[in-house]
This record gives sequence, structure tokens and C-alpha cells, in this order.
Amino acid sequence: MKTGAAHHTGIANLPLHYGKAPRWLFARMTGLAREITVAIVAEFGAEEMLRRLSHPYWFQAFGCILGYDWHSSGVTTTLCAALKEGVRGMEKELGLFVCGGKGKTSRRTPQELEVWGDALSLDPAPLIYASRMSAKVDSAAVQDGYQLYHHSFLFTKNGSWAVVQQGMNGSNRYARRYHWLSEAVSSFVSEPHSAILSQTRGQALNLVAAESEPARTTIADVAASEKPDKIVADLKKIQTLNLPPRHHLTAGDLHPDSLHRILLGIYQRQPEDFEQLLGLKGVGAKTIRALSLISELIHGVAPSCRDPARYSFAHGGKDGIPYPVDRETYDRSIELLAKALGRAKLDSNEKKRARQRLEDMRRQQET
Repeated sequence: MKTGAAHHTGIANLPLHYGKAPRWLFARMTGLAREITVAIVAEFGAEEMLRRLSHPYWFQAFGCILGYDWHSSGVTTTLCAALKEGVRGMEKELGLFVCGGKGKTSRRTPQELEVWGDALSLDPAPLIYASRMSAKVDSAAVQDGYQLYHHSFLFTKNGSWAVVQQGMNGSNRYARRYHWLSEAVSSFVSEPHSAILSQTRGQALNLVAAESEPARTTIADVAASEKPDKIVADLKKIQTLNLPPRHHLTAGDLHPDSLHRILLGIYQRQPEDFEQLLGLKGVGAKTIRALSLISELIHGVAPSCRDPARYSFAHGGKDGIPYPVDRETYDRSIELLAKALGRAKLDSNEKKRARQRLEDMRRQQET
């Protein structure tokens, strides 16, 4: 396993459902999440638990077996919260640690990682960087219309990690879930997705696409080599151009003068490449969008418009649309959960109800 690398294993689109899980349900979810996690870690190891949580199929099935709404946005935030609470006090024994969460809790992730670093004699810096950069990529380098509001960071004592984060689109009332795993890919900004198809895809500013490499280079060069006054002047020129009718690259919401301070900071720090640029404090979606506009309209180097989403919750449709049901992967997800459930220390009634939820999910997908 390569620690410190990043692999975007999938993206799920889920309808927004408001409200909270009732206290009685969350308490049961916590207990069941703990038992299943203990069983999986005991048999396969903590790293395998990260792999499972980073796979959208398995994650969704896990949420189903815990008893939450099988297709809503709430399954992400509630499952992660139940898992964090479930392993509390057992982290060192399991070798599995959960940080972050929803809203304000997500912003405390670096502090939580520092605390665990001290407790484990583990350098937290690479983990903090991975946490920050995964969020930066999905909020600024990939601008797909979803605002991040949930960020869970999971890691093992060996330094392997996974990220589950979610963004919200208020217009279409859907949430999009992003999964990361610290295996296989060494770059945060070059094609971190696996080949998983999506049911709902649109257009996006996608600066992590392979075909965006020239744009990434141009953006970094512009930010580091051109003085802020010239960049601001170029942005003001762009505001008078006839722009292409794509919603994701427009100058209407750009305010060149307000970007001057950030651009000056970038120029003074001289980032060597796009990843360093993206990692700078203060560099967010508007800065990246402004530099992308300059790359395309001034220098003629366009970024990719390809939506990176390659996975939606559906395992496929009975009519083969958007693709045939992936029964093998789907069945493996359920079989592993059923096996872990069998080993969990729960009373027979609770196990029976959990198995029934899995069976209900199987029937819903097949019919």
C-alpha cells in the first residue's frame, strides 16, 4: 500500500432529505456499525475497512444494513457519525481512527489529527495535507455545482487513509458523495477517479482530468510569473468579451479587484505547479475559476468540461439503462456485510432485522 497517495474511487448522487435520524435509531446504528467494523477488522484488517468504505457500492449497502434511508443524502452523514461514535474508545485496539464529520465538525479535522498524532507518535502532517487537499480538489479544482458540507477522514496506524465527503446542490436538490483512498495514485490533481459510470452527469470545470494537464500548467505559470496587476487587467478585459454559453466558466460573478490580494500572495510564494497553487491558503473556487478563464480566453488553453462523476447509487437498470446491473459487485457487497453481521455480537432479533434490510435492498435493486 502506498501511503500519502490519493485515489478517487467513486462519486454518488443522492436526493436531499431533511431532518435528523431519531435518537433511538442512531443509537442502534452506532452499535451495529461498531460490531460490523470489529468483525471486518478482525478478519481482514483495518486497511481493508478503508477500502470497503471508499467503495460507493459497499458504503451504500453498509448504510442500508444499519437501517437508514437507503438512497437519501442523510445516509452519508449519519453513517459516518455512527461509525465515529461506534469505534470511540476502541480506536487503538482496532488500529482504525475516524475524524471530521458534518459542518463545523469537518473543520476540526486537522486538530483531531494532531491529537491522534501525539497519542500515536505519528507525524500528522501527511494526513492533514491529504485531508485538506482532498477537500480543495472537490471544492475548487472540480467545480461541479456541489458545495462541500461534510468531510470524514479515516486512517490507520500505518498511515493509510480514506476520505468520505459530500457536497450539496440546492438547485437540483441532490447531494454528491466523493470517496478517496490512499492507494495507487500519487497525485491529487491528475485523474484521481476510477472508471465507474454515472447515471447523472453534466458539465463541470474539471481541472483534475487528464486532458486538463496543459491548463493546469498554464494556470500555475500565469499565477507564478505574471504580476497581479496584469492578471486583474486581463480579467477586466474578459468581462467585456462574448463568453461561451457554458454555465461553469463565466465572468459574471468575478470581481477582479477583490482577487488582487490573493493573486499577490500567490505571486510572492511562487508555486512550482498546480498542486502547490491549489494548496495555498486563500486559493479557492473563485481564484481557480478566474485563472481558468485567463488560461482559456487569453492563452487559448482550455480546461476539461467533463463531469468527473462516474458512479450513481443505482447498480444499473433492469433495461440496461444507464448500464446493466452489476450483480457481481453488488452481491459481493451484501455477502461481506452478511458475513460480518453473522460474526457480530448482537442479539438474534437485531441480526434478523439487519439481514431483512439487506434483503429488502437486494429486492429493490433487482425489481
